[in-house]
Amino acid sequence: MNNASNSPYNVILSRYSTEKSVVLEGLKDSDSNPSIAKCKLPKFVFLVAKSANKAQIAQALEEIYEEQKVKVVAVNTISIKGKAKSRRRNSRPGKTKAFKKAIVTFEEGDMIDNI
Repeated sequence: MNNASNSPYNVILSRYSTEKSVVLEGLKDSDSNPSIAKCKLPKFVFLVAKSANKAQIAQALEEIYEEQKVKVVAVNTISIKGKAKSRRRNSRPGKTKAFKKAIVTFEEGDMIDNI
């Protein structure tokens, strides 16, 4: 990823923060429930380019956070289709934007809190 078109910032668009993603990030600190024990590795959710594959996502994140020396263990991707929405001014239906998100699992102890 040396040239500008394959920059890691063209693969990783932004951090995706919703209520579910915040809960997912907080599971690694929870000790109250034994069924959560398999969630000890930190997980973070990112918006990624629609054409990006799992290997490109992992490589881009390791390049972006190379100062913190993070290691990507696993990447799960989900493509979200745009939903149909009604428009108020005219009768033509509209749509929300489709996007792709990645749930990235890092090694135990890795953190990326500077976002």
